[in-house]
Amino acid sequence: MKVIVTKNYEEMSEKAFEIMREVVTKNPSAVLGLATGSTPVGLYKKMIADHKENGTSYKKIHTVNLDEYAGLDYSSDQSYVYFMRDNLFDHIDIDLKNTNIENGKAADRAAECARYNKLLASMQQDIQVLGIGSNGHIAFNDPPVADFHDSAAIKIVTLDDTCRMQQVHDKCFPTFDDVPKQAFTLTVPTLISAERLFCM
Repeated sequence: MKVIVTKNYEEMSEKAFEIMREVVTKNPSAVLGLATGSTPVGLYKKMIADHKENGTSYKKIHTVNLDEYAGLDYSSDQSYVYFMRDNLFDHIDIDLKNTNIENGKAADRAAECARYNKLLASMQQDIQVLGIGSNGHIAFNDPPVADFHDSAAIKIVTLDDTCRMQQVHDKCFPTFDDVPKQAFTLTVPTLISAERLFCM
């Protein structure tokens, strides 16, 4: 494990971008594991700027996202699929068919987990971007995590009230009652199976 200490958010975002650019330029068909929330926004802005200024291409890149709120999809600006398009995908040359995120509005959530499990089994993330939530959660895996031997790649979780309240504090949702109570999330074994983990 390598620990990189930076002076501020801007420097952290720049270092994250340097690492991401290295992955993308070395392997133009890489699979990127991506995260949402305020932490990686600076990274995504730098990826967009680099694409526009230097022509770094994402045409052959595939992405996999950590999680999605159950009950939300692109029609909601609070969904993670909306977040990813608004903060990254719509501003680079990536093929949206190569971007993968759970279908929050799937009528059969177990079937959606099975679909995503099959998808993830066919892909190997070259890098996985992670953040740490206010209560210590990674993706939507709240501590303490007991699923280290879980064979499933994805699961449905009931969100911790602390996590839900943080979404209101961060102005992602207007009130506590508006925050979904469940979400799809990648399991810890899936996260740590990536070739490279980068926790911001």
